[in-house]
Amino acid sequence: MDSSGMTQFIGEMIGTVILVLLGDGVVAGVSLKKTKAEGAGWIAITLGWGAAVAIGAYSSGYLSAAHLNPAVTLAMAMTGNIGWDLVFPYIAGQMIGAIIGGVLVYIQYMPHWKETEDSATILGVFATGPAIRSYGANLVSEIIGTFVLVFGLLSFSTGDFGAGLNPLAVGVLIMAIGLSLGGTTGYAINPARDLGPRIAHAFLPIPNKGDSDWAYSWVPVVGPMVGGILAAGLFMILPI
Repeated sequence: MDSSGMTQFIGEMIGTVILVLLGDGVVAGVSLKKTKAEGAGWIAITLGWGAAVAIGAYSSGYLSAAHLNPAVTLAMAMTGNIGWDLVFPYIAGQMIGAIIGGVLVYIQYMPHWKETEDSATILGVFATGPAIRSYGANLVSEIIGTFVLVFGLLSFSTGDFGAGLNPLAVGVLIMAIGLSLGGTTGYAINPARDLGPRIAHAFLPIPNKGDSDWAYSWVPVVGPMVGGILAAGLFMILPI
């Protein structure tokens, strides 16, 4: 990896650490027992995740393109927004950053894990899960949500945003997806955001945790990648 690739790798890693720390952090605050945010609900989670994406992008945008999401990186390579040589360092940075972010959430909420007896609630801090388990329907939900995300991002790239406003628009997009489409699967719409913290959940010594639900883990990886590819494909055939 050359110096440019390393810089991009570091940017994606830093941005994804912040994204997961703040995003999974709001889920922990709402879900775990005896926090001051316990019970704040879905609106707090969707607002928190939207802000997490925006802050992650602001924090890393001077080093990389701040994709923070392998599905976005793949779509941007397909449409020529980045070179294919950057796909590996981007995704590697995103995955490592997501694992580190999951570890930091564990540390931040250290006293609250033993107070939370439900293992599903604990896993839900780190990784998504369906409201109703139906792998086909869950996969379609992730494809649709990620399609909206990636097509929106590609559309934004053709507009003329004022300096520094793009991450805010992306944060609003994430909030809209969460509020409108996220109730089915928890809207991973990002393979790194789900798989990285799920790996952290698997190896961390978290009191009261159960298994990491590997039977479901492919859905928030495959669905977003398919959704991103479909969005990029449509974008490339539309007149610009």
